[in-house]
Amino acid sequence: MHLSFRRVASSNVRLPLIRRPTHRLNSTSSPPPDPTEPLTPPQLKTLVLSRYAKNGKFSGLVPHVVASPSVLLAACWNLAAPSHPDAAPLPPPSSLLELVSRRFSLSEMGREIAEGRFDVAACLVTMVPSRKKGESLVLPSLKLKVLIEALRMVLEVIYDERFATFAYGGRVGVGRHTAVRYLKTSVQNPSWWFTVKFDRKKFDCVHVSKLCKFIEEKIDDSFFIDLIRRLFECEAVIIELGGCYLGRGFPQESGLCAILINVYFNGLDKEIQDLRLRSNKENLKFESNENVSDSTSNVFYKPVKVYAVRYLDEMLFITSGSKIFTLDLKNNVVKYIEEKLELKVDRVRTAIHSPTMEKIEFLGMELQAVPPSVLHPPLSEKAIRARKKYLRQKEVKALEMKNARERNRKKLGLKILSHVFKKLKRSDGFKFDIQIENEVNEIFRTWADEVVQDFLGSLEEQYNWHRVLSAGNFLSLPRIRDQLPQELVFAYDKFQKQVDKHLSPVKAIKALREEERREEEDREQKYAEMTVHDLTRLCIRVDAPIELVRKAVKMAGFTNNMGRPRPIKLLIALDDADIVKWYAGVGKKWLNYFCCCHNFKMVKTVVTYHMRFSCILTLAEKHDSTKLEAIKHYSKDLKVLDACENEILYFPTEREVKMMGDRNLSDPKPVDGVLTLALIRLAFDCGPLHSCIAHFCDRTDVVFYRIRLLQNRLNVNPLNEEKWISGMGAIHESLNRKCLPVCPAHTDDLYMGKITLQNIDVSSFVDVDNL
Repeated sequence: MHLSFRRVASSNVRLPLIRRPTHRLNSTSSPPPDPTEPLTPPQLKTLVLSRYAKNGKFSGLVPHVVASPSVLLAACWNLAAPSHPDAAPLPPPSSLLELVSRRFSLSEMGREIAEGRFDVAACLVTMVPSRKKGESLVLPSLKLKVLIEALRMVLEVIYDERFATFAYGGRVGVGRHTAVRYLKTSVQNPSWWFTVKFDRKKFDCVHVSKLCKFIEEKIDDSFFIDLIRRLFECEAVIIELGGCYLGRGFPQESGLCAILINVYFNGLDKEIQDLRLRSNKENLKFESNENVSDSTSNVFYKPVKVYAVRYLDEMLFITSGSKIFTLDLKNNVVKYIEEKLELKVDRVRTAIHSPTMEKIEFLGMELQAVPPSVLHPPLSEKAIRARKKYLRQKEVKALEMKNARERNRKKLGLKILSHVFKKLKRSDGFKFDIQIENEVNEIFRTWADEVVQDFLGSLEEQYNWHRVLSAGNFLSLPRIRDQLPQELVFAYDKFQKQVDKHLSPVKAIKALREEERREEEDREQKYAEMTVHDLTRLCIRVDAPIELVRKAVKMAGFTNNMGRPRPIKLLIALDDADIVKWYAGVGKKWLNYFCCCHNFKMVKTVVTYHMRFSCILTLAEKHDSTKLEAIKHYSKDLKVLDACENEILYFPTEREVKMMGDRNLSDPKPVDGVLTLALIRLAFDCGPLHSCIAHFCDRTDVVFYRIRLLQNRLNVNPLNEEKWISGMGAIHESLNRKCLPVCPAHTDDLYMGKITLQNIDVSSFVDVDNL
């Protein structure tokens, strides 16, 4: 197979020159930014807001903001920035300008943009597929990616604070897990819900024109609008609704897609927000002193509420009202989408469902309304008995340790006391020399309390008491009690009362029965509260589609038809560390994505057992050894050696997997991009003629890898839901069997899923077959 590149022919039509606005701006002019340093987000926001005019629109954004070298350098910084915190580190800002200058001039690029001479079509690369009937893909070069990122940064400053609160995706800190957390914590008592499904269709000229009209409501810059229109015309930016590639890190998705989708649906979001406000005003509100809110009343008030969540083109609407109310809401939403947004809605799949009777798919997860006891079930009788047994064992062990400490202290005290009396017997007439006196004082200062010290006054009395103490129960004799200090007698009587109080059978039985009665009352009260909550409340349970996960595991080759782990022979050509990294990347992607699900334990089982032992079997197959020998060499934690012969763990250990859970809010990308991609190392070396394919990476110690896509290996069309995994996307087929030079640092990031094919320069692909 030969790798083919085809430059898109440059159009003779030039973009119009930008005209300066005739009206004055309402902000004072700020000093020009330093072109050698990338702008920080606050500086970029100040620069964009300085173009805000009195008519409520932004003007002159392209020549004064987008074309600024400092803004373009900030866009380069964002492109070079890793999408994962553990990815390869960024170059310092001083060296970044030098790395960019080796590829193109920012100042010249800024002048071309400001003067309307920037040719978008000349910065495109067409990827020709390896098979004859395949579809080609147009991708932007690194220079055009910088312009697209600069446009995205400007749009983010303008629109991010204007989006609705339930608009997730394409925004900083507002992602999939944030949406799931909102569904689990804020949605209560859902009665009906529905999702809006679109027919699979790309944005055409009608949708692009409508999008430009929406942008013109806030941006009075014809050059900015024409630039976005030109990106769509040249297919540098493609938006396809109803597909499975948005927000997944695929190369066919542009960096502008997410924010442009949010801008396009912003009008619908505002309508839904106004509907929610009207619904809250129309519902009756009860004061705190009314009987309806009284906890002893049998009346439960359930107001009609409307919940909405939108992640790019995925929409979920939930109501707590009647089915007719939900049907009217659905009809209004569909009418607005079809008439004002001119999009085609799949009315068959856009149907109303009961949350308690049917599961609904959203964000690649399964949602269902359940009582609170399902999410937090009470302990069973067996679990309660086991817990009580554990607590008793814990108390007994603590008591044994306490008794052991007391016994050791008693033995030590008796030993010291015996040693002291032996020395006293040897002394002449019980004479108290200074050495013995100091020794006794030091011993009793740490061992005896004040009462015992007063009690043991003189050494002759101590000697007499030592003989009396060995006579038995001396404190019960009246003649002994009269001779004892009153503090010691009182202490003994108090101790005897405590013994009678706690060891008396009648009193102990009464106390035990009282404690059991209180426990029974607490248990009944908790059961009553739980029953009331189950009858009056419904919560959202989020589950991972475990059947689809198992199907994906089987299709990728992790398991056989019996569901048992098997080796993947395609990966045998890789190094041991690369094999473990690929498995670790897929496993961590699954764990990070489904960590917010209720059945997360089942996903852990897939990663801990199926993927771990599939990796072990692949290593054993590579070295022609058995599974036990591979486990003995690599261990179950899959330890591999680095270049310095140090053991490194890439695959998550069993303890790490066990401790994972829903803790952090993030927007993880699904596993699709890592699962369907395999990088096979080539036995090819051309010296330092090629640099790394990652954005602005000039390392020449590269290794050539060939891209192998899962759908091409299996000869399966991803659009065929019967043979492909429902809801799982795929990298475009035109990238199959393409060769790319990658440095060791970015190779690790690609295998581990820390960067995607969106973070590479497609114009740097190498035709190895013709070298």
